[in-house]
Amino acid sequence: MSEPRFFALIIGTEILNRRRADKHFDFVTKALAEKGHKLTGSFIIEDDPALIVQTLSFIASQENSILFSFGGIGSTPDDHTRKCAAIALRDGILHTHDEAKEIIVNKLGEKAYPYSVRMAELPKGATLLENPVNQMPAFAVDERYYFMPGFPEMSHPMVEKILTKLIPNKRTYHRHTLTALCKENVFIELMEKMPKEVEFSSLPKLYSDGWRVSISVASTDEKLALESFQMYIDLLEKKHIVYSLHDEHNASE
Repeated sequence: MSEPRFFALIIGTEILNRRRADKHFDFVTKALAEKGHKLTGSFIIEDDPALIVQTLSFIASQENSILFSFGGIGSTPDDHTRKCAAIALRDGILHTHDEAKEIIVNKLGEKAYPYSVRMAELPKGATLLENPVNQMPAFAVDERYYFMPGFPEMSHPMVEKILTKLIPNKRTYHRHTLTALCKENVFIELMEKMPKEVEFSSLPKLYSDGWRVSISVASTDEKLALESFQMYIDLLEKKHIVYSLHDEHNASE
């Protein structure tokens, strides 16, 4: 796989109605930043089967997509994710995963029946993800789409383990940032010339004494990052616009 594009899917009506606070988005963005990557997209959706299928299908249609999905893999009637994953990514049928069933039955004994054992019904060809808390397995499809419990104490160690495997080496970004006393439209023509290997952003803000804009430039290519940033400095100095530089450490972010 070439450059991976990471997505988070957070499933839970209880988050949207504010009965619970989401803890996954912040964790995933930080975990990816430590590896020098970022999310391409993040979705929080309710426990609606049609919506889950549609969202999974959309993410799967994206080139080089990797998904971290949280919630909905249990055995209660509102846990739709296993079936939805089968519909969106496989043949639409849940198949009993023998190893998952063995783990569940060994852990729970007779209490596994009739409901908990349902968690062993997975999409065709699913592989298991070890649950560090209660051993109830999560699962992956194609080693690209990872379906985990909604409980952070279970799923977050899984994400860390997955990222260690997917991204064994950290990627370093070289970032440079400045703040200028002007509107961002001063930089539009220059922004349009930025190389595709350069990540840049413009964050304007209006204060009581006028506009300020923060310009940030980053790249894995240290020389290219510095050269691109210097173009902004040259423009500001040519136009006699006051600016200040910010100390930025090069890091995996």
